[in-house]
Amino acid sequence: MRTSPSLDAVLQGDQRAAGRLMSLAEDDFDLARPMLSQLFAHGGQAHVIGVTGQPGAGKSTLVNQLITHFRAAEERVGVVAVDPSSPFTGGAILGDRIRMLSHAEDPGVFVRSMAARGALGGLARATEDVICVLDAMGFDRIIVETVGVGQSEVEVAGVAHTTVVVMTPGYGDDIQAMKSGVLEIADVFVINKADLDGAAGVAAQLEQMLNSPANVT
Repeated sequence: MRTSPSLDAVLQGDQRAAGRLMSLAEDDFDLARPMLSQLFAHGGQAHVIGVTGQPGAGKSTLVNQLITHFRAAEERVGVVAVDPSSPFTGGAILGDRIRMLSHAEDPGVFVRSMAARGALGGLARATEDVICVLDAMGFDRIIVETVGVGQSEVEVAGVAHTTVVVMTPGYGDDIQAMKSGVLEIADVFVINKADLDGAAGVAAQLEQMLNSPANVT
């Protein structure tokens, strides 16, 4: 029988209690709902940043740099890293958490990997619940990294105050394909791997699209 984590412990920043509540939200939302409802009243202070883009664009690298930047300013950072689901267990492969091990011993950083579990939109079903927990714990910044599946990731804009789209040289026709999707949700565009050939071309094409009459209001 699963025991419920202590609400007071979560509010006091107990990461173990928070992790248990996050697992409960993923596995049995009906059981977690009462605690999540109470936590909601304690949130609303965190700045939520969504990081999205194609697989291999370097989203995790950017998230690592953002963590370092915010921690240098003594801000507490929570990370929700949505990983592809294992085809065998349905759980997260945990690739993002492995890439963030440099922050593993920092008490001011909490990284939670979540399995997409077949959910569309680049997020896991319990993503908003995990954000709620981190917000109630008093984290200043919450970074949500999507699974990386392209145009279907637009729902990240619904949970983030700032949405970052990471791109790389070689997008080319992909920018056109994204014309009615991910491009419209972005507050910030990052062209990663800018030392590779084609980076200037991607920037020029992106700027042209953003300045087209259809996108200018």
